[in-house]
Amino acid sequence: MNLEGIDTGSVPHHVAVVMDGNGRWAQRRGLKRTEGHAAGEEALFDTVEGALELGIRWLTVYAFSTENWKRPADEVRFLMRFNESLLVRRSHELNDMGVRIRFAGRRNWRVPRRLIRRQDESIALTAHNRKLTLTIAFNYGGRAEIIDAVKGLVAEGVQPEKVTEKALRRHFYDPEMPDVDLMVRTSGEYRISNFLLWEIAYSELVFTDTLWPDFRREHLADAIREFQARERRFGGINGGDGD
Repeated sequence: MNLEGIDTGSVPHHVAVVMDGNGRWAQRRGLKRTEGHAAGEEALFDTVEGALELGIRWLTVYAFSTENWKRPADEVRFLMRFNESLLVRRSHELNDMGVRIRFAGRRNWRVPRRLIRRQDESIALTAHNRKLTLTIAFNYGGRAEIIDAVKGLVAEGVQPEKVTEKALRRHFYDPEMPDVDLMVRTSGEYRISNFLLWEIAYSELVFTDTLWPDFRREHLADAIREFQARERRFGGINGGDGD
């Protein structure tokens, strides 16, 4: 990877990626949409390796949203089987790389129990790793996460005056997940798509026309360069500038 122009001492701590464009990648090649999802595996692992090389500590990827159940049934079935197969085939490889695997999303009846078992196995296998935390957002929706957290507060019996950001975060899918510094979306779409709505409150957003199966660590490096060229204010004023 070419690190020219990148300050390796100030890379974003947490990068989130909307892995978009699998279907279009396949259709442009006369393939079934599912072939695009399969091709995205190489992009994911090259991006993980790039994140390790750059020193990124948290990487969260949008694998399956709460809205994706609306897709054709055969595509949904493929995604369930594919994600299960990916964990079986490659969780040990990620473990050898020092990657900790986590998941964010609803673990309800719609997700096959065997897939949840595979998720739990990969979490247990990699729990001791700290080089990089790879969070796979699966059956995830930002609004759903906030609703579920509020339900957790209600069930806990928290009084209204005790409701704080810290108390709410305690009931998120992964309470340890830090806020996102940089969110990248591939395929030329300019939407957040209900992804980590709370956690991206002050993140920098980078959009690329590259379709996800073509995304590689060099594209991640380009996003880091763009991130480092920006001034993050977090609602304040830096350097004497105005709004």
